Amino acid sequence: MSAQVRLRLLPSARCLFDEPIQVKVAGLRPKQEVTVEARSTDEKGVLFSSSATYRADRNGEIHLDRDVSLGGSYCGVEPMGLLWSMKPAVLFKRFQRMNALNPHIVNFSVHEGGEEKRGRMLAEAENERLLMRDGVRRVPVRQGNIYGVLFTPPGSGPFPAVLDLYTSGGGLSERRASLLANRGFVVLTTSLYGQQEQPKDIQGIHLDYFEEAIEFLKKQEKVGSKGVGVMSLSKSADLALSIASYLPSVDAVIWINGCSANTVLPLFYKTKQILPALMFDTKKLLPTQSGAFIAKYAMHDPLKEENRATLIPIEQANTHFLFVASEDDLNWDSKAYMIEMVERLKHCGKQNFESVCYPGAGHYLEPPYGPYCPSSYHMHAKQRVMWGGEAGAHAAAEVHMWKKIQEFLRTHLRCDAAQTNAKL
Repeated sequence: MSAQVRLRLLPSARCLFDEPIQVKVAGLRPKQEVTVEARSTDEKGVLFSSSATYRADRNGEIHLDRDVSLGGSYCGVEPMGLLWSMKPAVLFKRFQRMNALNPHIVNFSVHEGGEEKRGRMLAEAENERLLMRDGVRRVPVRQGNIYGVLFTPPGSGPFPAVLDLYTSGGGLSERRASLLANRGFVVLTTSLYGQQEQPKDIQGIHLDYFEEAIEFLKKQEKVGSKGVGVMSLSKSADLALSIASYLPSVDAVIWINGCSANTVLPLFYKTKQILPALMFDTKKLLPTQSGAFIAKYAMHDPLKEENRATLIPIEQANTHFLFVASEDDLNWDSKAYMIEMVERLKHCGKQNFESVCYPGAGHYLEPPYGPYCPSSYHMHAKQRVMWGGEAGAHAAAEVHMWKKIQEFLRTHLRCDAAQTNAKL
């Protein structure tokens, strides 16, 4: 390495996962061409990496928030491009950072020459991206049927309460829940399947389980909101609609790239089936040259007469909805489902919703600055599938959506200090 070249991460090399940083290089020769690289290993041991070529200014400096990438993993001025453009060394792998205790460690380095003639390393720096800020409490919950993790912000509150439904398999992902707790929410993240970590033989989903989780969340001493918010994505998004439609105490629902009907598994409440499942046809999975399939057109049409019983009666929900749809979602037609729900609510005279569409974004919209995932294994299709989207547009959508989500939750989950004090 060169003692002269310096790689700086500002304002600090240690930050929260959803916070941007400035990457600056100094001490280069004027107009020197270098490659800036980022590398990280996820919880499954999969290596993710990205790189971009830059040319120093007349002062021998490069600022990623100012300068244009000349090539590599992305082009143009992209201050956080090295983070969202990281790709796995193994195909069809989605970035896994499930446990909030494990920070996302990214190693940045600067190398002589461009992408094609990359030479020796000139400088390096480590970025520690935390999922939990100091003072946030993480408590595993194994109470009754509840299988989850509770995150509580520092301070006495009162804080609004959020139920975060993770969507993939029966395991738990703590990333979104812990990051919301950093922002002043009490969050319970829970599996869709209760104490059963892997849904191998699940015959249906029971709303009673989520009713229990909501009551547990409302009883937490720092919770000040009368009702709770529900965060969801993909399959869990239709479940969030059902929770709001059939259960009380839900004041806000965030639906991200889901369906307007109950999908895959029948829904039960008090031992009675209340919604059948809308299914999909694996014969309609479209193969691609990458080896992954497009599942967008495999789901049966919920608006056909034979499938209308699967539609979730959101018009009876006493809640506020935020519908978020990606226009390039290849998992299913999220935008069409959103349009159908908006029209249905309008027809019923409802005004309890907001909606936003993101051109160029794919299915997995998550908190910002994680690696974009174009394809991975689909649990229900039992195939590798394409999720859609273009990396840069998808990353920009995540930044906008994350701010929108927090504003929406704060607007509709009002806190009552007297209610909190009564619990203490």
